[in-house]
Amino acid sequence: MQMKQRFAAEMFGTCWLVLGGCGSAVLAAKFPGTGIGFAGVALAFGLTVLTMAYTVGHISGGHFNPAVSVGLTVAGRLSVRDLLPYIIAQVMGGILGAFLLSVIANGAPGFDAGASGFATNGYGAHSPGHYSLLACIVCEVAMTFFFVLVILGVTDGRAISGFAPLAIGLCLTLIHLISIPVTNTSVNPARSTGPALVVGGAALSQLWLFWVAPIAGACIAGFVYPRLFPESIVMVAPGPLAIDAP
Repeated sequence: MQMKQRFAAEMFGTCWLVLGGCGSAVLAAKFPGTGIGFAGVALAFGLTVLTMAYTVGHISGGHFNPAVSVGLTVAGRLSVRDLLPYIIAQVMGGILGAFLLSVIANGAPGFDAGASGFATNGYGAHSPGHYSLLACIVCEVAMTFFFVLVILGVTDGRAISGFAPLAIGLCLTLIHLISIPVTNTSVNPARSTGPALVVGGAALSQLWLFWVAPIAGACIAGFVYPRLFPESIVMVAPGPLAIDAP
């Protein structure tokens, strides 16, 4: 598959993740009388990954997340030369999704992205539950570790084929159910970057954590999985959902 096609798939997939997932938090979570709450937001994030994985997973592998791409590179599932284009596409998609969401959200009278939080991630005073920096680091590393571990497992050559997007989407839903109160759930640097650029301020100054911690967790998973399960079939495809080499 040509890189321009994979680039487009990763960009639009990540855009949908931010628009759908963060959009559910900004527009629908606290809507008077019918708000979807934490559970609804968690499900929305899972659904964005599930739907786009089935839509373009066969094109790019359906990463939609720089941490996932790094973890898969460490595990030998993604070529090192493809890593930077994937990350650029994902960050561009995250920014595009946040921009589209800001245009929609600002259509409501009195909307203030800064006051609403705009689904940004944070620690300390900017954590939804005011969790400490250490707690937020551990949470993001652990959640991303298990997310990438699940991705590597369900896309192993020995796994049941066809169900990987479902398992990955449900895993992301579970991660959000656990960690929204802690960091507002990142596990995805591109998802964190788009909203932070819209809001600025503390969201930008704390953005480093939501690059460092998810990538650290992904690297650990990428290192551990092939060694813990050494007889895994190493795929040469561009990402976790594709089976044949491009």
